[in-house]
Amino acid sequence: MAQLDPTKIKVESNAVPIWETETSFQDVMAEQLRHAPWLMLSIVLHVIVFGLLYVLMPADNKNAAKNITQVQMNEEQKVEEPPPPPPPEPKKEETKEEPIIQDNEVTEQQNEAFDNVDNNVTSKESAFDSNQWNSAVGLGGGAGGKYGGRRGGRGGGGGGKAQAKAIEAGLEWLKNHQDEDGKWDTDGFMKHDVNGEPCDGPGNPVHDVGVTGLALLAFLGDGSTMRSGPYKETVRKAVKWLRDQQDPNNGLFGTNASHDFIYSHAIAAYAMCEAYGLSESTTIKKNAQMGINYLESHRNPYSVWRYQPRDNDNDTSVTGWCIMAYESAQFFKLDVSTAALKLCETWLDQVTDSTGRCGYTKAGEPSSRHPGDHGTRFPTEKGEAMTAVGLFCRYFMGQGGEKDDAHKAVMTAAADLILTKPPIWDTKAGTIDEYYWYYATYALFQKGGRHWTDWSKKLVDAVVKPQRSDGNFKGSWDPIGAWGEDGGRVYTTAILVLTLEAYYRYTKLVR
Repeated sequence: MAQLDPTKIKVESNAVPIWETETSFQDVMAEQLRHAPWLMLSIVLHVIVFGLLYVLMPADNKNAAKNITQVQMNEEQKVEEPPPPPPPEPKKEETKEEPIIQDNEVTEQQNEAFDNVDNNVTSKESAFDSNQWNSAVGLGGGAGGKYGGRRGGRGGGGGGKAQAKAIEAGLEWLKNHQDEDGKWDTDGFMKHDVNGEPCDGPGNPVHDVGVTGLALLAFLGDGSTMRSGPYKETVRKAVKWLRDQQDPNNGLFGTNASHDFIYSHAIAAYAMCEAYGLSESTTIKKNAQMGINYLESHRNPYSVWRYQPRDNDNDTSVTGWCIMAYESAQFFKLDVSTAALKLCETWLDQVTDSTGRCGYTKAGEPSSRHPGDHGTRFPTEKGEAMTAVGLFCRYFMGQGGEKDDAHKAVMTAAADLILTKPPIWDTKAGTIDEYYWYYATYALFQKGGRHWTDWSKKLVDAVVKPQRSDGNFKGSWDPIGAWGEDGGRVYTTAILVLTLEAYYRYTKLVR
């Protein structure tokens, strides 16, 4: 085959040679130089804008930007991690402030603690009528039942304005003659009469515990407690003093120095149980319980009480105060021997005859009197003290209701007997017996009807009218009754104030 010689081949073309159409480097540079002023202008403008931003940026921010890493590291080194939050506390039940009675002087802070207790009624007028039985309305912390009518009970209804004023005047006199430590000084109370003629009528100082208990009951009966009421300071001081007189071992209030010391203890225990229950104060619960425990240790086996512990001697007078203490303690849920209360019922049945008369140590026996002319000056036949004690105790223990046929007849007979010997303030006839009037008033108030109507009318003349209204004596009663020489003016005033409070101190106990 013949071979071609490339050098011999000739190609003809009309296209323009590529080197003639390709843009050279010089051409490109020439073109860019023609646009150079606009490029330079753009560069200059960007430089100016960045310069302005640099100038306007705050110095702190510039420094912060430089040191932000370092600052954050330093802060992390200094700050400690907080401890984990404590677990939430369980919700506690709302509790009431306890009355503080450790010191004689009550501080302003203590007052505030008591003032947080609701006390809608601080006036000294009555909110209750004498025939209104209200077991739903409570006193102070909410006691109802037999204590339901007290809160502000005296005044326009109740016993009327005269009785209300007599109660107020009596309480004011007692308040003004209380010692700073809380005691009522039976034979030295007149030391408080710094101006004018001082009061007379001292009693026997061995009865200071019992008389202080009676006075405390008068303030509690009017509606004041350790927490509330116009006389709460008076109540606090009295409670503290009685508490301080209690033997921490056996629970006895006071001492056994006198032969009839059990009277004082029983009255003090009664008052302490009411103070505990009506004030709802757990601080004195132990004292109230120990007072009841001592009574139980003093009581005769298979029977009731008299002067000495477990000597197998019994009487209605001492037993009456013990029943009051036991029933009060039981109402406020303290530990009480129900067997003892049953034995009290048995005792009253044993000493009550068919006429309704209740005897002192046996059926038909009248009240006791001191040796000497005491029985001549205050003849026992002028009153029915033991019958009144027995009748009110029966009501207090729940006897005499509509379905209680076993006791209704004898209780009505007792009420009839009491009505034959009404209260009369007669110094010559020897009829003044505040102890008898106290129990009879409470018993007949419970009985109601004509018995109460007849008795209460005579009570105004016998109690309200003889009350003193002059000088330091104002509000007190002269101690010229059967037991005035023993208890003095303080005893007489306290027990007569309690007598007038029968209009509202207890609600109807049986139905």
